[in-house]
Amino acid sequence: MTGHWLVTGHVSALLVRPEELDTTAARTAGRTLPGGWTTEPAGAAAGTAAVEIGFGAAAVSVDTDTVRLRLPQAVAASDTLAYVTYTALERVRQQQHKVTVHATALTAPDGRAVLLLGAKGAGKTSTALALAERGWVHAGDDLVVLGETGDRGLAVWPGKPTAAVRDPARPLAPKPQRVLEPFASGPAPLAWVVRMAVHPALVTASLTSAVPLSVNERLRLHESLGRYLSGLPTPVGGVAGVPYGPVWPLDTPALARWRSHLIAALEGCRFDYLYAAGPETAADLLAKEADAG
Repeated sequence: MTGHWLVTGHVSALLVRPEELDTTAARTAGRTLPGGWTTEPAGAAAGTAAVEIGFGAAAVSVDTDTVRLRLPQAVAASDTLAYVTYTALERVRQQQHKVTVHATALTAPDGRAVLLLGAKGAGKTSTALALAERGWVHAGDDLVVLGETGDRGLAVWPGKPTAAVRDPARPLAPKPQRVLEPFASGPAPLAWVVRMAVHPALVTASLTSAVPLSVNERLRLHESLGRYLSGLPTPVGGVAGVPYGPVWPLDTPALARWRSHLIAALEGCRFDYLYAAGPETAADLLAKEADAG
């Protein structure tokens, strides 16, 4: 077993793994993760491992300091390694007051970030692509890292730099991945949160304030902010094996309190619900509001 510094999701931590483990597939998959996925050898006095990888039947165990993952050797050598270690570091991420969220983000022309929330198919990606054509900068699709920067407030760190975009000429084909350009190079202060609903039936475009947040909105935010602590998006048996892994016991009362604090901070931002018939209309409305200031 050897120690390596692992950097992913805008945090770094000590990873202990079998020396013979091939990480080529993980490094390739890491190109689509927030903050990438890179490792380098650690010194002998590196300290306690945050994540420990071993070979064996798929299993997860957690003690005070270390997440221990047992993976079949073929799974450990696949791209699953990138995803399970990213998830295993979510506890470290939240200890550092950052959290992975299911969202899309952009940087407006004034340099401040806008966070787009919504269920799958709500129009986040298509609206983001339309905003990029209007001079906005992509800051992540589907996966974004949100957090605090000390006394400077909330910020968004660059998320997943690719997006799955359907080809209109092949509506039933798998969505090809598209590299998002231009793409943010660093964190930006969060100015605006928008929960989106883009659908042709919504004839009249509108922005409605979500503040004060309803009980339902708070529940949705709690679920989103705790999503990666559960590990459910990351089956430890590999994507070709059992489709659901165990619920990872990464959460603590301290992290739950911090997420509640973060939701209160989000309520202090501009927070709107957007309704529009299509992404171009949604982008026009957002751009106009941003220009108005």
